[in-house]
Amino acid sequence: MDIRQDDITHGIRERVATIVGTRGTIPLAAWSPADGPGEFLVLVGHGASGSKLEDYVVALARGLVRTARCTVVAIDGPVHGERRNDADAGAMLPFLEFAQRWSSDADLTDVMVDDWRRTLDAVLASDWVAPDCPVGYWGLSMGTIFGLPLVASEPRVRAAVLGLMGTTGPTRERLVADAPRVTVPTLFLVQYDDELVARDDAISLFGLLGASDKTLIMSPGAHGAVTSESFLRSADFLRDRLAKVASEPK
Repeated sequence: MDIRQDDITHGIRERVATIVGTRGTIPLAAWSPADGPGEFLVLVGHGASGSKLEDYVVALARGLVRTARCTVVAIDGPVHGERRNDADAGAMLPFLEFAQRWSSDADLTDVMVDDWRRTLDAVLASDWVAPDCPVGYWGLSMGTIFGLPLVASEPRVRAAVLGLMGTTGPTRERLVADAPRVTVPTLFLVQYDDELVARDDAISLFGLLGASDKTLIMSPGAHGAVTSESFLRSADFLRDRLAKVASEPK
C-alpha cells in the first residue's frame, strides 16, 4: 500500500492511498479513530458521477468514526475520481462514460469485486483496524451495482446497506442471480420518484435478497434526493448489526 496523505483532524485520522489492482492502481481514502484502530470496518461504494471523497461519503465516514469507532474505506469506481486523467471533468462525463462501460465491459463487475477484495485484504492486514473486526458494506446506485455482487460472494462482509438500484440495466441478470446469495442483514433504500430506477424494479430487487433480516426504506424524491434521515438510519443499521456480530461467541 502506498500512503500519500495521512492527517489527523478533530480526532479523526484521514488517509489517502493506493494499492495494486487487476487494472492498475486502486485509489482509496480511509477514516479511522486518531487514537487507535477501528473496532469495525465499513466499505463505502460511491454512486456514478461521484468519487471516494464525495461530500456524503466523507460525512458518512466521519459520522461512523465518531459514533461507532469504525474505520471507513472508500475507493474510486471505474472512470471516476483518481482513475481518470481529467480530474476536472465534472459530473456528467464520468456518468456517461460509466454508462458506456457498464454496457460494454462484461468483466467490469468482476474487476470491481476483485478490487474491493484486494482493498479488504490490505486494510485487514494493516493496523487501521482491530484484529477480527466485523466488516460492513454501504453503497447506493453504482455502489449497489458493484456492492451487491461483492456482498453475495464475500463472507467477511457481515451487514450491508444497498439501494437506488433494481432489476434493470446491462447487468440485470447478474444482480438477479446474486441477490438471493445476499444473506447478511441488509437495509435497502428506495426513492419513490426515482427517475433512473423504476420503483417496481427496485422493490423487485429487494424482494430477491436472500437475507431473513432485511428492511426497505422508501422516501419521496428523485434518485439523488436521499434524505439526511435515511443516511442516519443507514449508519445506525450498520452500527447495530456489526455490534451484534462483535458480540457473538468466537
